[in-house]
Amino acid sequence: MNQVRIGDRLVGGDAPFFLIAGPCVIESEQHCLDLAGSLKELTARLGLLFVFKASFDKANRSSVHSYRGPGLEKGLEVLRTVRTTLGVPVLSDVHEVWQVGLASQVLDIIQIPAFLCRQTDLVLAAASSGRVVNIKKGQFLAPWDVKNIIEKVQQVEGAQLLMTERGVAFGYNNLVVDFKALPIMRRLGWPVVFDATHSVQLPGGAGQVSGGQSDLIPYLARAAAAVGVDGLFLEVHERPADALSDGPNSLALAKLEPMLRTLCEIDKLVKRPV
Repeated sequence: MNQVRIGDRLVGGDAPFFLIAGPCVIESEQHCLDLAGSLKELTARLGLLFVFKASFDKANRSSVHSYRGPGLEKGLEVLRTVRTTLGVPVLSDVHEVWQVGLASQVLDIIQIPAFLCRQTDLVLAAASSGRVVNIKKGQFLAPWDVKNIIEKVQQVEGAQLLMTERGVAFGYNNLVVDFKALPIMRRLGWPVVFDATHSVQLPGGAGQVSGGQSDLIPYLARAAAAVGVDGLFLEVHERPADALSDGPNSLALAKLEPMLRTLCEIDKLVKRPV
């Protein structure tokens, strides 16, 4: 497997899993600093590589009335502040080709949302940015079809790729996780991340917003660790009920440490040399 460098660490292969975590959307600079600081302290205690995630614009909200975020320029300034103040890598998603150049000046990892994973121009622009690219597998895509996305990325020499599994559409307003997808995707040669919070989302299931089953997050996260995964993606909030986006499928910060401690033990067992 190709390993990917994030900061001063390599991820993938037999390396311990790393954590991508943060609020769904940037709510304020202070909120991001406070939450990122808490996550940094927690992951440092556990020896985990931590990447802070927050979106500057949620362009695919269910309703036109939903909060989308501060926008590209203000959002990137917030993420720059988090990165320089706390010394942690940062990730956010782009939706259009023109955003990639500005985003690459700040972000360590550029993310392609699941709905856009087959947008060739966007994928190639992100791959050409010189940043690690995290592509979320579409809810409509089979795991073996990820090879076509990888082929696009590999048109750019030296591109670094992560692939994220986030569940597959299962009828209306529901997602299901096929855990066979994780080893199938890993066999394609790049590190695989499991998004345990979007996988319990009920898309559009609450009318003008998406619902979620956050109580199921620890179960799916443990299953992914047992199957073998290179990274874990979590939307985390101190008070999910007050979150401005994706609260129903976000993990409460207070519940994170005990879950991560369990996942670390599973990860060590699964990746132990035999």
